[in-house]
Amino acid sequence: QVQLEEFGGGLVQPGGSLRLSCAASGSIFSIYGMGWYRQAPGKERELVAVISSSGRTNYADSVKGRFTVSTDNVKNTVYLQMNSLKPEDTAVYYCNADIVGATNRRRVTYWGQGTQVTVSS
Repeated sequence: QVQLEEFGGGLVQPGGSLRLSCAASGSIFSIYGMGWYRQAPGKERELVAVISSSGRTNYADSVKGRFTVSTDNVKNTVYLQMNSLKPEDTAVYYCNADIVGATNRRRVTYWGQGTQVTVSS
């Protein structure tokens, strides 16, 4: 079994910064990619930033130049550094990972439980 555990959400003023982290644990053979999605009230879940196992990244246009996604492959952890935060960044942020399990060698997409990010003065 694989679990994703997120850390780092909270309340921040506009223009401020937050860093989210998400650690994958359990029976892991390999990780194809990890990333972050978010869902604001009344809206659909949307991609924020993803990073492949080779380090290739993809960002939503709304966060380019402000957010940076990175990984620590030893710790099976993905980070999201969020700078110049805006009120419209307020959402629940979900970690996402495509993982091949060590026991059944099947590729499965896992989701974290979500962490609230609120940008408000």
